[in-house]
Amino acid sequence: MTAVNETQWAALEQHRQQIQGQHLARLFAADPERFKRLHRRLGPLLLDFSKQRLNEDTLQHLFALAEAYDLRGWIDRLFAGEPVNHTEGRPAMHWALRLPTGKTCLVDGKDVTALVQAQLERMDVLVSKIHAGQWRGATGEVITDVVNIGVGGSDLGPLMVSEALADFAADTAAPLRMHFASTMDGSQLAQLLRTLDPHATLFVISSKSFTTVDTLSNAATARQWLERSLGDCAGLLDCHFLGVSSAAGKMTEWGIAPDNQLQIWDWVGGRYSFWSAIGLPIALTVGMQGFRDLLAGAHAVDEHFREAEWAQNVPVLMALIGVWNVNVLDINALAVLPYDGRLKQLPLYLEQLEMESNGKSVRRDGTPVEHSTCPIIWGDVGPNAQHAFYQLLHQGTEAVACDFIMPARRYREQAHSVAARELLAQHELALANCLAQSRLLALGDGALDDPEALPAYQRYRGNQPSSTLLLDELTPYTLGMLIALYEHKVFVQSVLWDINPFDQWGVEMGKRIAVQTLERLRGAAVTERSDASTEGLLAFIQGNHK
Repeated sequence: MTAVNETQWAALEQHRQQIQGQHLARLFAADPERFKRLHRRLGPLLLDFSKQRLNEDTLQHLFALAEAYDLRGWIDRLFAGEPVNHTEGRPAMHWALRLPTGKTCLVDGKDVTALVQAQLERMDVLVSKIHAGQWRGATGEVITDVVNIGVGGSDLGPLMVSEALADFAADTAAPLRMHFASTMDGSQLAQLLRTLDPHATLFVISSKSFTTVDTLSNAATARQWLERSLGDCAGLLDCHFLGVSSAAGKMTEWGIAPDNQLQIWDWVGGRYSFWSAIGLPIALTVGMQGFRDLLAGAHAVDEHFREAEWAQNVPVLMALIGVWNVNVLDINALAVLPYDGRLKQLPLYLEQLEMESNGKSVRRDGTPVEHSTCPIIWGDVGPNAQHAFYQLLHQGTEAVACDFIMPARRYREQAHSVAARELLAQHELALANCLAQSRLLALGDGALDDPEALPAYQRYRGNQPSSTLLLDELTPYTLGMLIALYEHKVFVQSVLWDINPFDQWGVEMGKRIAVQTLERLRGAAVTERSDASTEGLLAFIQGNHK
């Protein structure tokens, strides 16, 4: 850490000591204009951070910290395609997947935009063919079910977005149902295969490396199921499998024909990949225009992130507020609370995006970090969470920051016209709960009439910080914006923590040890025993326990 960085961290700590006794209820009571000054608009999105435990002086200190860590330089390097993923010697160019036609991006002399657009055109052809009922199974039936087989970023992103945008389902010649299988134990796939028609099922195998054991195990099971069900049909693999990977040769070796392959690239991290052909299930759900709208929303945030000054830069503000909470206020948990059932997978998605990216303890120069890094991310759909863990948020002993996420308008789509009045009333109920819960968490007893008359167990301490992200509506465009905000927030925080957010070495060694353990489970002779716990568990599993 440089002397300049140390000075800025010290200034933040001194500032904390100056304001630490100021409860949020007191801050709102003293300043009727607090919301006006502590919220930002970005097109159809609004970020309200007036319920965070900070003031405008806090922001100035945080902006100085960003300057001390050369945040602007790091943003420029990210968008210049430099190898910001230094442990793997790669750029991180998920933003390039969102570039519109006409915007040339050259990296090492290659036109990245042309590569991306070529794959989008291939996706368009496949999606159009499937939607029109022209893609047939090996025995001539129209495809009615598509199963995405992937794990991690090849599953969580497509699943989250497909479910979130189900109201925008594309018109198809016949009903098309999307399914997802990721668990290596086969449980999801086993349940699916009991209900699917093999004659009318298409599998999409999504794996960046095409070596992930979870995915290939599920793919092998699907292949065997088809072979048992359909016999030795000509063109079985050609009719029932698509592949998405950076490893074309491995897809071909597995049996996926080149015409059935879509490409991604090494410069796309798995958890940043649904903007690429990994997002094929999304395009199959909402159509290619809906998918392009998703990309357009994210690109709008990319441009904002690159150009806006810190005081107006929404992802930068989100990131700096997170750093303030974690590193200065010592709040090491963030609850993600969407008040819209369509976003039920969003907390899981953000768990991977944030904790796999910034769950690091080694700085870029190989030395241990000197500050806490990523908080624990968790959450659920807000109304469900109210009946699960809000008790801890309101009256527990832990400080937890919260992100409330909500569309202001809903049920305007034609699909809901019959029951629109009743559904609108339910949306209003969800909105009211979202606003009320964030208010009570912030103000505590200050939100109540005559709290002194209540017994201690009915009192609320408040002062739990939160931000609210309010969308005009949940659409492909606004969802693209929302996810891009969190992606750039992760990058900004990685700069201030001096870590690499684009690798994930922490998950690799466990996979290697699992291979050795699998050999033991299957009876292979070994020269070295493992620890006593593992030996005892293996003995129990193999039926040799005494």
